[in-house]
Amino acid sequence: MSHVSARTAEALRHMAQGSIQLEGTAAAAAVGAMIATLFAGSTLLTPLYVIYQQQFGFSRITLTLIYAIYVLGNLASLMWFGRLSDTFGRRATMLPAVGVTIAGALVFLFATGTPALYVGRVLTGLGVSVGAGTATAWLAELIPARDKSRATIAAVSANFVGIGLGAAVGGLLAQYAPWPVHLPFVLYIVVLLAIALLTTRTRETVARPHLDPGRLSLRPQLGVPRTIRGEFVAPAVGGFGAMALIGFYAALAPSVLATRLHESNHAIAGAMLLELGVIAAIILVLTPRLSSRAAMLWALALMIPAVLLIVAAQLTASMPLMLIATAACAVASGLGYRGTLQVVNEIAPPDRRAEVVSSYLLCCFCGNALPVIGIGVLTTITNASIASFAFAGLIVVFAAAALVFGARYTKSR
Repeated sequence: MSHVSARTAEALRHMAQGSIQLEGTAAAAAVGAMIATLFAGSTLLTPLYVIYQQQFGFSRITLTLIYAIYVLGNLASLMWFGRLSDTFGRRATMLPAVGVTIAGALVFLFATGTPALYVGRVLTGLGVSVGAGTATAWLAELIPARDKSRATIAAVSANFVGIGLGAAVGGLLAQYAPWPVHLPFVLYIVVLLAIALLTTRTRETVARPHLDPGRLSLRPQLGVPRTIRGEFVAPAVGGFGAMALIGFYAALAPSVLATRLHESNHAIAGAMLLELGVIAAIILVLTPRLSSRAAMLWALALMIPAVLLIVAAQLTASMPLMLIATAACAVASGLGYRGTLQVVNEIAPPDRRAEVVSSYLLCCFCGNALPVIGIGVLTTITNASIASFAFAGLIVVFAAAALVFGARYTKSR
C-alpha cells in the first residue's frame, strides 16, 4: 500500500511540475472536449436572446445582426489567424484563443446594453474559430494516420455536441436558476479554464514550433482552381445549406417558439438545439462507412423536406412537427457538413488545399449568417410567414442546384 501511495505522490509531483503529458486516447479526449466546449460558447447565448431583447428593447433585425456578427470573428480567423498553430504550435495557439473566448464571455457577463452584445459575439467568433481550428488539426495529429476519417467524425461530432450542450445549459439556467444572463457565463468560464488546463498537459504535435512572429504569414489565402470549380459547387452549396439550418436554430429558434408555437420556456428552446446537435452527432458516429459523396448527396436531398417541415410546423403551430423538422435538419446538417468537408479535401490539389478549404469555409460562414439576416429583415417589413417561405425557398433552390452538380461530379469520378 505504501508503494502505491509513493507512486501516486510521485505522479502528482510530476504533474504539478508540468512533466506529465496526456497521450493516446486521453489526449484525443481532452482536445475533443475542447472543441465541444468552445462551440458550446457559440450557442450559450441562444436561449438568452429573448431575455436580452426584453431588457434592452432591440428589434428582430438587431437580434439577427447580433447573431450574425459572430461571423466577423470567424472571418478574421479564416483570413489572418487560421495558420497560427502551424507556426507557433498547437498549445501555444490554444491558450490565447481560450483567452479571447473568455474575454467574450466576460463582455456578456457585464453587458449593460446592445453594443456589448455585438462586441462579445465578435470576440467569441474569433476565439472559437481559432481555438476550434487549432484543436481540429491537433486531434487529426493525435489520432493514428491510418484512421483519419475517424478524426474527422470525432471533430465534427464534438462540434455538434458542443452546439447542443451550450444551448441546453443556457436554457436550463435561464429558466430555473438565478441570474439568468450571468450564471451561464460564469459556469462557462470555469469549465473552459478546466478544459484548457487539460490541453496544457496534452502532447504537442508540431515538430518545431517557432516563436518568431516574423515567420507567420498573414496573407489571406482564398481561391478555387479553374479545373475543379464545377466539382466545388456542390460541397460549397451543401456547406452553405448545412450552416444555414444551424444558424436558423441558433439565432431564431427561441423567438419562433415564443411567437409561432406559443412556447416561451427557455429550457425548451435550448433543448431543441440540443436535439439537433445530439442527433447530428449520433448520425455521424453510426455512418462512418458512408462515403463523402454519398453523405453530401443524402444531405442535400434531406435539406428540402427538412425546411418544408420547419415551415409547416410554424404554420400549424405544431410542436411535434417542429421536433420532427429538427430531427430532419440534424441529419441533413450532420451529414452535410461532414460530407462536403471531406469532398473538398478530396478534390483540392495538394499544393492549394489551404486556399480551397478556406474558400469552402467562407461559404459556410456566409450560410450561417446571411439567411438569418434575411429572415430578420423580411419579418420586419412583411411577416414571419413570408420570411419562413423565403428561407425555405432559398434552401430548396440551392439544394436542388447542388444535387445536379453533385450528381455530375459523382458520375465523373
